Amino acid sequence: MLLAQDPAAGSPKFAVMNAQATRLSGRSRILYLGPFLSMFDRFSIAPLLLPIAHDLRVTVAQVTVVATAYFLLYGAMQVVYGLISDRIGRVLLLRVTCVGAAVAGLVSAFAPDLRVLIAGRALTGCVICAIIPTSVVYVADSFPFEMRQRAIADLLAAVGLGTAAATFSAGLLAHYLSWRVAFLLPALAALGLAYVLRWLPETLSRQPTREPAIRQLAGLARRPWLVFLTLFAIPEGAAMLGFFTFLAPTLEAHGQNAAVAGIVTGFYGVAVLAGTQVVKRIAPVVGAHWLIVSGGAALTLCYAVAALSPTIPGILSASFLAGTGYAVMHSTFQTWATEVAPQARGIGTALFVSAVFLGGGLATAGVGGLAGAGDYALLFWLGVAVTAPTIAVGAVARRRFHGQPADSDGPAAAG
Repeated sequence: MLLAQDPAAGSPKFAVMNAQATRLSGRSRILYLGPFLSMFDRFSIAPLLLPIAHDLRVTVAQVTVVATAYFLLYGAMQVVYGLISDRIGRVLLLRVTCVGAAVAGLVSAFAPDLRVLIAGRALTGCVICAIIPTSVVYVADSFPFEMRQRAIADLLAAVGLGTAAATFSAGLLAHYLSWRVAFLLPALAALGLAYVLRWLPETLSRQPTREPAIRQLAGLARRPWLVFLTLFAIPEGAAMLGFFTFLAPTLEAHGQNAAVAGIVTGFYGVAVLAGTQVVKRIAPVVGAHWLIVSGGAALTLCYAVAALSPTIPGILSASFLAGTGYAVMHSTFQTWATEVAPQARGIGTALFVSAVFLGGGLATAGVGGLAGAGDYALLFWLGVAVTAPTIAVGAVARRRFHGQPADSDGPAAAG
């Protein structure tokens, strides 16, 4: 799944890496089920807010606390799991958090009232958030740097499939069955995944770190590129996740129902899937900074199209452009994040992911007033204003990063 013949493969070095990556691909495909499940659970919340409010006889404003609690803990707990990952290993952490997600999902599915539902979803976000960053770290442990982006692209393809499946199906499940089914299915799947992950080999080959967390974080603070990338992830997350949230509400504000809006914006996931397949083929021969520029251009164009054309064709195009930007640009930053602190890859990657979600949350909250006032055109032009300079800075920085590729136990790349 992961590898076609490397276009740059003319040397014995690349032949060896191709053979190594092919073996790793065969044994780690089971890993992709986790990101699919995590994204299905995360993106299924929005279409369920109205059905939950109606069923529990509460207001929509009260139900939004369900999503808020989930998203806050989803972002905040990333760093904690990064520290744990470097101590107990990747696979054990994945299995334990899958069991936790199953329990929390069952609490959510059978919640008798809003308070229990909020607690269940908060707990779900608290544990299921470990899956994607830990999976990225597993891939980074397994693949040499020269091939890592193609492997991460496959991981993001699973993310795209999960996103699309949630967007397309959550509303339908709520309409024809019950909103509870949309929480029950991921819970049962998480329980099954915890069992099958027992066959996934561990990749933390070195002795797990016993260094106190404070000292470990202090050491990471002395790595300039890691500090830069973590801070940079905040505006990158705002550009990648924050403004995108309002594509579906734009359609609804212009007369479309929630089902149509969900189907149209669901093409974001289709674009992620298609874009990751392109990235796998061009990453070895195209400079990383050019991938950032091209993906960032697609994302910038996404918001310009949404501002100018809040129609079904316009928002469908914007959704596809946003997914393309995620696949091409974000996968490049994600790969970079796995290399700036190889000896503490779990916490280093988690810091980046946490900052991305923080930026997305801040942007969503910051422009929420414009959405409430129905001024979606200004909202998306602000998206353009944030995205364009962010991408320019990111592309220049990636071009200036001259760290030597290192394995999981090697020295950190230096700027």
